[in-house]
Amino acid sequence: MPKKFPEEFKRDVVAVARRGKIPIPEVAADFGVAEKTVRRWLHQADIDDGVKDGLTTTEQQEVVRLRRENRRLEMENEILRRAAAYFAKDALPK
Repeated sequence: MPKKFPEEFKRDVVAVARRGKIPIPEVAADFGVAEKTVRRWLHQADIDDGVKDGLTTTEQQEVVRLRRENRRLEMENEILRRAAAYFAKDALPK
C-alpha cells in the first residue's frame, strides 16, 4: 500500500513545484518523494482547482465510500437471501 502523506505536505510540494524555479525531479528529491508522485499531485491539484477536467479529491473519496457501502449491502442481501431460503425449506409442508 502506498505511503500516506498529510494534505499539508502535498500542498507544500505542489506549491514549490508550481513556482517553476526548481525542476520537478529536484523538488521530488528535496522532499523525499518520487518524481511520479509529484507529477500526480500536480495533476490532481489542477483538477481540484478547476484547471483540468476530472474527479476532484472529494468526489474520488465519495466514490470509494459508496463502493464500499455498496459491497457491504450486497453481502448483507446475500446473507438475507440465503437465510430466507434456509428457513423457507423448513417451512414447506410435507
